[in-house]
Amino acid sequence: MSWQEVCDNQKLQNLPFKIELNNQGQILMTPVKVYYSLFQGKITGLLYSNLTDGDVLVECAISTKKGTKVTDVAWASKERIKVIRNEVECSIAPEICIEITSSTNTKKEMVNKRKLYFANGAIEVWVCSENGDFEFFTKTEKSKHSLLVPNFPAKLHDAYTEV
Repeated sequence: MSWQEVCDNQKLQNLPFKIELNNQGQILMTPVKVYYSLFQGKITGLLYSNLTDGDVLVECAISTKKGTKVTDVAWASKERIKVIRNEVECSIAPEICIEITSSTNTKKEMVNKRKLYFANGAIEVWVCSENGDFEFFTKTEKSKHSLLVPNFPAKLHDAYTEV
């Protein structure tokens, strides 16, 4: 199955799951919890507060050599947006790809996604844990902070958690 077929299939519309394709064209579905959506919103707001020359993409489909992967949040410059704006899935990854992990994600899966995003043009990949802690990666190293967004916090604070 191609990503276009997934997008066009009426039976797959409005599912409460994140959908991706593996390299055999099989659909992979991952259920998400409320914290996941809260984090997506917080990350989006922080990106817009810190970056002005591009846009945030949520649930951004990216074509990779191992099928279509969907990064939870991404940021792309105006130049990249011009390239990917009318595509079904991004032919080139946004500059920043952000994955929010859940208990079902494995470390190996996150490493593989990072490699796929970098191979397709990402400059940084961030991984946010269920606790809101970030790991920032460039193609060659892990960093304590983002090089593209130095003021981005290393931890999302949850105003709804009792201290």
